[in-house]
Amino acid sequence: MIVIIDYGMGNLRSVQKAFEKFCSNVTVSSSAKDILKADKIILPGVGAFKTAMDELRKKDLVKPIKDSIEKGKPFLGICLGLQLLFSESEEGGKIKGLDAIKGRVKRFKEKSGLKIPHIGWNIIKSKVKSQKSKILDGVEKNSYMYFVHSYYVEPKDKDVILCQTDYGGNFTSGIHKDNVYGFQFHPEKSQSIGLKIAENFVKLC
Repeated sequence: MIVIIDYGMGNLRSVQKAFEKFCSNVTVSSSAKDILKADKIILPGVGAFKTAMDELRKKDLVKPIKDSIEKGKPFLGICLGLQLLFSESEEGGKIKGLDAIKGRVKRFKEKSGLKIPHIGWNIIKSKVKSQKSKILDGVEKNSYMYFVHSYYVEPKDKDVILCQTDYGGNFTSGIHKDNVYGFQFHPEKSQSIGLKIAENFVKLC
């Protein structure tokens, strides 16, 4: 069973539909019990970091999320869900995250000609690590993915970086550490190439 965590933020139905193409047992749930029973877990999200962490705490989901990660279950963060995996965010002050990945969430700097938020299609440039990561199997180099965000992640350990994207400079658009994966873009909105990532996640052991 794949559980998509419902904490009141994000278009859960579009994520569910994408993963249902490759798995018949995909559930959207805000239940800690469902998360702990799941074989794989997806944390999506759109919105503010602080609000999201407040909602996860309010629903008592932080511990089951951390427990599932520690047990080695494949875990995928999408957009805000990726950012929540990090130690802290500068959005709304210094806000503590799930700390599954050491590092910070930072805002794009105002630059001439750079629109914030970063919205639309952009290229992901694979790092050497991605060649060993099954999550990007079949995803061609310099593929276009769909982004909507004003903040980006900055991992402390650069070895976790799967891919980067240029928006006024390179930022991390994908990570992988052990059983934890995350993407700043939306695979569910990135047409066939994004669906390939969904398929790869379903196939992970």
